[in-house]
Amino acid sequence: MITGIHHISLKCGTKEEFDKAKSFYIDLLGFGIVREWPEGIMIDTGNVMLEIFSNGAGIKTKGALRHIAFATDDVDGIIAKVKEAGYEVFIEPNDIVIASEPAFPARMAFSFGPLGEEIEFFQERGSSQ
Repeated sequence: MITGIHHISLKCGTKEEFDKAKSFYIDLLGFGIVREWPEGIMIDTGNVMLEIFSNGAGIKTKGALRHIAFATDDVDGIIAKVKEAGYEVFIEPNDIVIASEPAFPARMAFSFGPLGEEIEFFQERGSSQ
């Protein structure tokens, strides 16, 4: 029986990429390290782990991960930190309503992470907000 997603894995091709990814997810976004081993780290994002490997030479052509979406209660604040750190924001914070039944209001934004991964910052909104 599947009980949920345990982790998402990212692979870095160089030590510099690994150090940049580690800094982004730990220092900038504030996630904590759960465990480390010679080739990687496991980071606790709150409800899913993020695993980052340092031994991924040549991996840029593999996979089809669309994006990672992090839940937040302050899309604008986190995007300001991401921009200040020099990362590209390609969708600015904006309010959306996902056309579902019932309607699903949210605030969201997208940036690129240190490995070129797309990251969505997502804030659920109540129907009265």
